[in-house]
Amino acid sequence: KFITFLNPQISTQLMPLTVVLHGPAGVGKTTLAKKWMVDWTQDNHAKIFNSTFYLSCKELNHKGECSFADLLSKNWPDLQDAVPEILTQAQKILFIIDGFDELRVPSGALIHDMCCDWQKQKPVPVLLGSLLKRKMLPKATLLITTRPGALRELGLLVEQPFFIEIEGFLELDRKAYFLKHFEEEAQALRAFDLMKSNAALFHLGSAPAVCWIVCTCMKLQMEKGEDPAPTCQTITSLFLHFLCSQFTSPPGSCPSPFLQGPVTALCLLAAEGIWTQTSMFDGEDLERLGVKESDFHPFLDKNILQKGKDCEGCYSFIHLSIQQFLAALFYVLEREEEEDGDSCRWDIGGVQKLLSKEERLKNPSLTHVGYFLFGLLNEKRAGELETTFGCQVSRKVKQELLEFRVKSNKNKRLSSVTDMKEVLYCLYESQEEQLVKNAMSYVKEISIHLTNTFEMMQSSFCLKHCENLQKISLQVEKGIFLENDTESELDAQVERSQCDHRSLPLWTDLCSVFSSNKNLSFLDVSQSFLSHSSVRILCEQITRVTCHLQKVVIKNISPSDAYRDLCLAFIGKKTLTHLILEGDVHTDKMLLLLLCEMLKHSRCNLQYLRLGSCCDAAQKWDFSLALGINQSLRCLDLTASELLDEGVKLLCTTLRHPKCFLQKLSLENCHLTEACCKELSSTLIVNQRLTYLCLANNNLGDGGVKLLCEGLSYPECQLQTLVLWHCNITRRGCKLISKLLQGDSSLTNLDLGLNPIATGLWFLCEALKKPNCNLKYLGLWGCSITPSCCQGLASALISNQRLETLDLGQNVLGKNGIMMLFEALKQSDGSLKTLRLKVDESSVEVQKLLKDVKDSNPKLMIECNNARTTRSSCSDFFS
Repeated sequence: KFITFLNPQISTQLMPLTVVLHGPAGVGKTTLAKKWMVDWTQDNHAKIFNSTFYLSCKELNHKGECSFADLLSKNWPDLQDAVPEILTQAQKILFIIDGFDELRVPSGALIHDMCCDWQKQKPVPVLLGSLLKRKMLPKATLLITTRPGALRELGLLVEQPFFIEIEGFLELDRKAYFLKHFEEEAQALRAFDLMKSNAALFHLGSAPAVCWIVCTCMKLQMEKGEDPAPTCQTITSLFLHFLCSQFTSPPGSCPSPFLQGPVTALCLLAAEGIWTQTSMFDGEDLERLGVKESDFHPFLDKNILQKGKDCEGCYSFIHLSIQQFLAALFYVLEREEEEDGDSCRWDIGGVQKLLSKEERLKNPSLTHVGYFLFGLLNEKRAGELETTFGCQVSRKVKQELLEFRVKSNKNKRLSSVTDMKEVLYCLYESQEEQLVKNAMSYVKEISIHLTNTFEMMQSSFCLKHCENLQKISLQVEKGIFLENDTESELDAQVERSQCDHRSLPLWTDLCSVFSSNKNLSFLDVSQSFLSHSSVRILCEQITRVTCHLQKVVIKNISPSDAYRDLCLAFIGKKTLTHLILEGDVHTDKMLLLLLCEMLKHSRCNLQYLRLGSCCDAAQKWDFSLALGINQSLRCLDLTASELLDEGVKLLCTTLRHPKCFLQKLSLENCHLTEACCKELSSTLIVNQRLTYLCLANNNLGDGGVKLLCEGLSYPECQLQTLVLWHCNITRRGCKLISKLLQGDSSLTNLDLGLNPIATGLWFLCEALKKPNCNLKYLGLWGCSITPSCCQGLASALISNQRLETLDLGQNVLGKNGIMMLFEALKQSDGSLKTLRLKVDESSVEVQKLLKDVKDSNPKLMIECNNARTTRSSCSDFFS
């Protein structure tokens, strides 16, 4: 990746002036930068640059005000006199700025204070910010290393950077490392598989230091004949076992009394560093914190803490994750009462501050400290700490963490996938079942997005202890189940089978919740990539007598056969009352036959059925037989099915059957025309149970409206809700509807949204003025209504005593139109409860009148924001 950057044959005009090496901690960014320095000193790149300067942000944090010339000559005193001459040839200089994320400076400060004079004394961050912003030496080339968390801040400073991601150890590199570390190949592969089973730990393994920690820990366990599998369940347990294994006392002996002080000092240093976003510490830091260098000798010997190679008297941790772990340990260790002023010298926040979203957004490391903190709540691990270091572990922090989680989430619906992932991660890391029960006792709804098997493990562990859970929304990403994944990189069937061998037991564990939790009644599986085996496992749990699912949503899942298998599982399922099936399976005849069998079954208690895009040939589905036998179904939604006019005619035959008990029917976007409206009209007269009909997004036109109005005008018709959204209805259609509404129509909810009715509103207003108009809801969203139409509408609002909701969203009513409506509402003491309309929020006069209306009619809710982009619903189809 460096080839173009280092090639002397490339024109300097084409060469990027700013290159950013970014990647997580410990993957080799600094090593790569230093290697480049070595290559330059060996004349490998001298043709490109005359001078190269290495600037470590870790080290520069400890330097006071100076000039840029002083900064460069600090490590190269012989160059002091030559610096002015060197800087005059900026185009031949390379600056390596290592560890930008380590720079101690308030967010945004680097942008505001700039300096273009390399001889002027300024704080180091100002000098570096000026260099990055190219206020100083604008023609110089910059090579910057940083962690991903600082990329946004860096992006505000540098211009047109060339980004290179440093990935560290790839999977094959990690495997090779394990094979080299272990003498026996079987042990190496066993250890590697265990690390791979924990996605978070495997991700950290891109850093060689973490691979060393994992190998060291597992090798010790294997040598003792212990099973390392439980240790690898969580990163906390592995890091704790690694730390304790370095200081284990001989069997039967007491823990060393000399370790309690040093481990406390080490944890204090780690916590301070996390909060100040520092990983390099010098003597001043130690003095301020009140710790001695001698405290660190045990940890230097074990390579947990390291002396700085380029900064004498400085220390850093072997890896950021170890520093985060030790920072979490700081919170759980019982400490003696600090002397006055001790805690004031520390820049460390409390537990609640640690867990706050605001702080974690500013400092991502705090999130990982929080994970480790939950992991250290485990009683067994607390005992391991006390035995090894002779220190007391505080049990108070467990209650504090639990109370914080409950207070922050008790009144919130945990449907945010990000929030829920974090909660599950924290609780799984603890491995404390009672803690999980207490923390999840208030959760009734949960949304889970599975991207790997480790998340599946976390979810199943927590869900089994979520006793009051009522609804689960589940999404499974591609790549977890590979049995049917023909596009997978794992071409060999054996390798795909091995992957599923790991994932299927975890999936079985997760699915067991569906039959073991008596309160669980709602399952939503959407946008998921499953396999034949995983679907079979899901179906096995659904068919169990102990499964009490009442509502099931299946949307856009694969393989397509899954819909059949699930329908087969639903046949005879007495508890099932709601079923939604949506996906690209419209040509699956077998699925339709299974649905018929389900409806005809004597134990079928299904009341709501939605088949979105699942039935484009309904004339081949024996509606008459299935719906004629079934007496439980009340709502049928065939939205987006290619039913066509012929299919509706067949359906109407069923609807006119005396044993058809359907009350709600949606035929939205079913490619219908005026040709089917006569059949629908006659059905409305005969079927007196049907109260809801949705014909939205069908080109019915005014001709179709005329035929429908004929049926609706009959006293036998009991229809209450009619949705004619986007049906190409014009002024003529409005005149027909107005006549209907002025009669004894049963209609109470009418949605005419997105129809070009324009001046046809006048006819509707005339109907609204009549005392026998029963409308409670009128939807006119996006109907091309103009300000000139508002006078008639205002008059209707004053007269009408029944209308409760009026949707005028996405209509340009203008200032005058809005004013007319608001004036009418001030005069009216009618029944209107909700008004949706598009308002010019910049108009002071309109805003004042809006306030007056709300004050004079406090029961009236006026929605202005959402009315711009979304239509309202005249009633919930599944209510």
